[in-house]
Amino acid sequence: MTETANATLAGGCFWCIEAAFEELDGVEDVTSGYAGGHKENPTYRQVCSGSTGHAEVVQVEYDPDVIAYEDLLEVFFRIHDPTTKDKQGPDVGSQYRSAVYYHDDEQKETVERFVHNLQQGGDFDSYENDEIVTEIAPLDTFWRAEEKHQNYYDKNPNDRYCQFHAEPKVKKVREQFADRAASQ
Repeated sequence: MTETANATLAGGCFWCIEAAFEELDGVEDVTSGYAGGHKENPTYRQVCSGSTGHAEVVQVEYDPDVIAYEDLLEVFFRIHDPTTKDKQGPDVGSQYRSAVYYHDDEQKETVERFVHNLQQGGDFDSYENDEIVTEIAPLDTFWRAEEKHQNYYDKNPNDRYCQFHAEPKVKKVREQFADRAASQ
């Protein structure tokens, strides 16, 4: 059995990012949570207040023999806007920032190179701000979000927020990354 690895990513509301990554082959589990702040064991309400310094994140457990870290980064940078500071769609505040929290030096080097290549490639020239502002920082502690936030999209497919914000990300993964999508 292959040993799994983890990637920790912040790109707005964790419900939306979680739903998109669950579509990928090689992804074993996606857990919503919080990282990057100073408050121990924060709650959703505390993080939403913007006072904890944490971002809403997902921790993606994946099989590197099936899907590479670079593939996760490619999906991540296509399903959210990495050019807006502290904002994704209707969600505004530092808790919705774009961030990659790396687990080791290899992930750090990979994400720095990936972002550099994206920026040089002009991939985001059509965005309002064409500079990638994604925070790249070491993961200190990952705090698991409350159970009601886990698999939120799957449990609440008729939720209007999910329909307007998570569903388009899921569809984007199914369409643009069909070669990496898990069979449904």
